[in-house]
Amino acid sequence: MSDQQALTSPAADGARWARSAWVRLPVLFALMLVVDSVISAVNAAADATPLTALIAGVVAGGLALAAYAGLVRYLEGRRAPAELALGEARQGLRRGAVLGLGLFSVTIALVAMVGGYHVHGWGSIGGALTTLGVMTGVSVAEELAFRGALFRVLEEKVGTWGALAVSGLLFGALHLVNKDATIWGGLSIAIEAGLMFGAVYAATRSLWLPIGLHLAWNTAEQGIFGTSVSGAGSGSGGLLDASVSGPHALTGGDFGPEASVFAILVCLVPTVLFLRAAKRRNRIHPRRPS
Repeated sequence: MSDQQALTSPAADGARWARSAWVRLPVLFALMLVVDSVISAVNAAADATPLTALIAGVVAGGLALAAYAGLVRYLEGRRAPAELALGEARQGLRRGAVLGLGLFSVTIALVAMVGGYHVHGWGSIGGALTTLGVMTGVSVAEELAFRGALFRVLEEKVGTWGALAVSGLLFGALHLVNKDATIWGGLSIAIEAGLMFGAVYAATRSLWLPIGLHLAWNTAEQGIFGTSVSGAGSGSGGLLDASVSGPHALTGGDFGPEASVFAILVCLVPTVLFLRAAKRRNRIHPRRPS
């Protein structure tokens, strides 16, 4: 399927009542948010051991992918969503993982350079594996909801820039329900993650690279470097027993390094690069007339 075809109306065998993007958008987005909530509940029940967390995370991620594919098939008549082409999965996930790990490593290094990150010793391999399992289901479900459903369908009507802004802001707002959430933290997530993940999807038109990037960033943040993820609390820990201290603008405080200006600056670099790539590939779509 071409990029232009991806912005056209659903196929004739899609649900008749869902032909309009304004109808499909709330239905698909809301149902994927329900899937995300179910996965969060499953993670909470299964994170007692690394093994159960890993199994639950992989299974939950697989079920989320199946739910998305099924909804797209019913609502849009697309039997094989191009944004989830299996042939692109391995490379997309691998490239996303390398990028996510690298970006967070640079971020935490900058926080450490100003004296804001402190390693107290080793954490645990079990904690790191538990974090990996939990984050697997979360990253898959959130990317399917916010990039696969919200960004993709909204782009049909408001264009790439409008979809990027709205999906980014709502993605940041989602994290305001977390235990240690702050307005600044939510805004930081909107800028550094919401815009970056949207830019990656716009450039590649694939969900695999954003999923890999999201998973690696979250796993590195807590599963390796032992810091809080998006104000959700200490979680299961990681390979390092660590903490942050100092000015919240530099360290992120209790919200975690994602609320640091360093995270915003680091993530803006790939955001700009991917948007430039999207423009070169003619994947920046204008707002369509009503």
